[in-house]
Amino acid sequence: MLIGRLGLEKARVPHADRHGLIWLDRGRLEVEDGCLRFVTAGGVLAAGDYQVPHQSLSIVLLGPGTSVTHDALRILAAHGCALAAIGAGGVRFYTAPPLLPDSSALARRQAEFWAAPKERIAVARRMYSMRFGEEVKARTIDMLRGMEGARIKRAYELTAQRFGIPWQGRRYDRSNPNATDIPNQAINHTASAVEAAAAIAVAATATIPQLGFVHEDSGQSFVLDVADLVRHDVLLPIAFGAAKQVVKNPSENLERLVRTRAAEVFNREQVIAGLIDRIKELFDQPALGQASLPASPIDETAVPEIGEIEQPDAAAGGGGG
Repeated sequence: MLIGRLGLEKARVPHADRHGLIWLDRGRLEVEDGCLRFVTAGGVLAAGDYQVPHQSLSIVLLGPGTSVTHDALRILAAHGCALAAIGAGGVRFYTAPPLLPDSSALARRQAEFWAAPKERIAVARRMYSMRFGEEVKARTIDMLRGMEGARIKRAYELTAQRFGIPWQGRRYDRSNPNATDIPNQAINHTASAVEAAAAIAVAATATIPQLGFVHEDSGQSFVLDVADLVRHDVLLPIAFGAAKQVVKNPSENLERLVRTRAAEVFNREQVIAGLIDRIKELFDQPALGQASLPASPIDETAVPEIGEIEQPDAAAGGGGG
């Protein structure tokens, strides 16, 4: 890169002052005259030629039908802007080069809470409160898992009643996910979409996927924790709504229908933006043993609110197509 190009070589915009993320699909991301340019045939954005303000973004999400040049990757890396390849609307998360954040405070706070048993259960209880709107006094992760399981089991039953779908209980064969009834298959497909949205949020906040607070063994444990934050109010309505449609019309492709419905919901309800906010909220609190000390300035590292970037309506903080 030419020294001083754009006059911003040494003047990165802090992530706290950036606009979050932008969705692009059905086009080519390239560089022209030192500026990031996206030429699209029409999708999330109307057909046209757009200049992408990469200096003020934290992550660019590339949906189906896109290509990217080596020069574009170089420009993004130089300005600390991450790039992720996703499914339409964020229902899949394929790959993303590591985001190089300008501060480690958020990841350090996550690691500190994870490593201290009392702090870990406190974060797990905080997640439960976010999901169900009530405070709990569970003293162990196993107790909390039991309470969570009972609440989710009841949520399955109530959502099935709401959509008029017969429900025989949650059944999942990891070796053969399709060897079950339509509602359970729909839940499996929707879980994949919601986990992709959670993975985008974790990548955008540069938190650590392996350090989960409720989940433990998976290399994506924290992603699974974050996905569970919207299990009962996002995942289940998508799944049972799709199941109802397939029961009425068996010729429908269930997986494709789930992806389409999930993309619409993610866009309309700003699901990924909400997950980013919840990640920040989880760690933007003092440790239990440091209640009298000022909290670390998490907002200095966090990805800002999404939806503020001045782009055509569909371009910022949402997705679809």
